[in-house]
Amino acid sequence: MANELIRLENLVMEFGGNRVLDSINLSIKDKTFMTLLGPSGCGKTTTLRIIGGFQVPTSGQIFFDGVSINEVPAYKRQINTVFQNYALFPHLDVYDNIAFGLRISGLSEKEIDSRVGHMLESVSLKGFENRKVPSLSGGQQQRVAIARALVNHPKVLLLDEPLGALDLRLRQDMQNELKRIQQEVGITFVYVTHDQEEALAMSDTIVVMDSGKIQQIGTPEGIYNEPANAFVADFIGESNILDGIMPADYRVRFFGQEFKCVDHGFEPNELVDVVIRPEDIDIVAPEQGNLCGTVTSLTFKGVHYDTIVDFKGFKWLIQTTEFHPVGSYIGIQLDPDNIHVMKKSEYSGLYGDYSSYSEEYEELDEMPEEE
Repeated sequence: MANELIRLENLVMEFGGNRVLDSINLSIKDKTFMTLLGPSGCGKTTTLRIIGGFQVPTSGQIFFDGVSINEVPAYKRQINTVFQNYALFPHLDVYDNIAFGLRISGLSEKEIDSRVGHMLESVSLKGFENRKVPSLSGGQQQRVAIARALVNHPKVLLLDEPLGALDLRLRQDMQNELKRIQQEVGITFVYVTHDQEEALAMSDTIVVMDSGKIQQIGTPEGIYNEPANAFVADFIGESNILDGIMPADYRVRFFGQEFKCVDHGFEPNELVDVVIRPEDIDIVAPEQGNLCGTVTSLTFKGVHYDTIVDFKGFKWLIQTTEFHPVGSYIGIQLDPDNIHVMKKSEYSGLYGDYSSYSEEYEELDEMPEEE
């Protein structure tokens, strides 16, 4: 099992009386890919900048290998950072961009050449040594920035939304490339993004944040399948989130019906939030369904249809490869494994009803094209 490399204890960050981070406690293991995930303003980038030494917390401690580094400046930490804008030198070629920090450190040209050559291979840029930065694509520039950050052999690489400027296809390619590089160089990556799919695709561990607080820490599979509250359930993927009640262990009631589930440990008749993922719902004939409703909206998404169904005034999203036109009366079946029960939280009642879903698509269609 990996050893702890970084520990944040009771981190608080305030700007002008506004608390941006509220008692953050986090352990980061060595040689892992950890992602800080959350919406804009949740505190993820501030957390990253504190780890890197670019900001000093209002209170709390940062430990690196068990030693406090609160007073250690950024340039003395065994941590390098790749920013979204890459911050490359446009007047230098690829080789000299990567070699820049090594030359400042006073290494011999032989050692520099060896390290730069190795990094060029690691980031699949061998043969690009003499290319100028402006002639490179966005993905190639990002690889140069990563190589420059890794060539000094840091123990940790921080990445602040480095794929944000890339188009979708290139972003997906670079997700695979980043994970491959992390595994090859064998160091810790701490990655910041607001993109849920990006976090699920690359991470060993995801830290979901909102309003300056950590909402949940876990593996991608664990967070997706067992969200801690309604915010996590809504932010990680699509979710139908309903009000429910637990009459007993392994039994949950919603929409006036009782269903078997796999959850337990709640108080008798405790009010709960119930999460049902859109892809976990089977559409059946009305007479075979646990619930029946009417299709109110249908959107083709390539591999499936996003089907909005009205159940007793509450709109559900169902993702299915089957075509059910608007106006269809359908039934659904729910297996116990596909019903997840969560405790009520401050986020209860804020998510899950897709009554405005079709209107959102219409608004997107009506948006003017960029010139």
